[in-house]
Amino acid sequence: MLSDKPTTAFLEVGFRPFFLGAGFFAMLTMALWSAIYIFQIDFELNNISQFEWHAHEMLFGYAMAVIAGFLLTSVRTWTRTATAEGKHLLILFALWVIARVCFLFGTSFIEVAATTDVLFTLWLSYILTHRIVKAKQWNQIGIIAKVLLITLCNITFYAGALGYLENGVIWGIFSAMYIILALIMTMGRRVIPFFIERATNDAVKLFNTRWVDITNLFIFLAFAINEVFIEHETTAAYLATILFILNAYRLIRWHHPIIWQQGLLWSIYLSFWMITFGFALFALTYFANLDIPKLLAIHAFTVGGIGMITMGMISRVSLAHTGRNVYEPPKALIYAFSAILISAIVRVILPLFDIWAYETLIGISQVFWVLAFAIFITAYAPILLRPKK
Repeated sequence: MLSDKPTTAFLEVGFRPFFLGAGFFAMLTMALWSAIYIFQIDFELNNISQFEWHAHEMLFGYAMAVIAGFLLTSVRTWTRTATAEGKHLLILFALWVIARVCFLFGTSFIEVAATTDVLFTLWLSYILTHRIVKAKQWNQIGIIAKVLLITLCNITFYAGALGYLENGVIWGIFSAMYIILALIMTMGRRVIPFFIERATNDAVKLFNTRWVDITNLFIFLAFAINEVFIEHETTAAYLATILFILNAYRLIRWHHPIIWQQGLLWSIYLSFWMITFGFALFALTYFANLDIPKLLAIHAFTVGGIGMITMGMISRVSLAHTGRNVYEPPKALIYAFSAILISAIVRVILPLFDIWAYETLIGISQVFWVLAFAIFITAYAPILLRPKK
């Protein structure tokens, strides 16, 4: 019903077009953002700011492409049935592309962007739900719920951008950011210990603690609701402190020396530490009475967290699902991971020391981000375009 036999390797599985598209888009949109922010090029926007445009495209553009590729591939593996392939996959991918191209022209074509963007995630949700329900894998429904919530966030954003909902733009962006973080933390809880165990040939066994998982889930939900809708500083500080302790405890329990021997491990492991550091920044701002801009914590979540872990995951998934050895990634990949790590450090940590002008640091961070994805594309385009080994 949902499959259509592909005539090219590029349209065989969801990760191929969406991971490659995400890589190109991450590079292109950050270069454009740098031109807008640093060089002040003229960019026509109505009802949304330049910062809101940037945030929307990184979340609903880049991050959603990674999520789509990952879930289309994962659900295919879990259910052992095709999700979308061939012409159906091409149409799904085209909806994402059209929305992204529209937003490269500011808000001039925002109605088209809104329509294709929402259709993209709704159809993605339908495809995934159809396969999960058919396979009766009810434990995976929670992931679909998060995709639908992200869709609702996007609708909220567009309702605000089109003048129908006051605060819709802000609510949509920040709600989506926290839902994506929740999705990443949920998947990371599953895969990071597994990856570490496999790297040691199952010589170690890592276990998650149920009380930590449950407490972390509910405290994070409360923290996200407070940050998006209430913005009570004291509440945020206490909740962030608890989240820092819980996630630091979890990461310390996961630690194994082999992590530092493999780029595909340390990149994902450090991305979780960057998210945890973001919680620490929220807490320090209040309890240490430090003048730390909230944007630093947000970029710890996004550049250091979402950016690093998505690059790590798409790199590993691409190797595994094209029949390649995940322990022998392209040699250039270590430079991509290093570049995105430097981007996060320059964007989040160096501003704390007031060494260089803030605008200069942002520009440097943007350059390293673009460099990271340029290296990734160079190394992975042949892998994603060629048939499985």
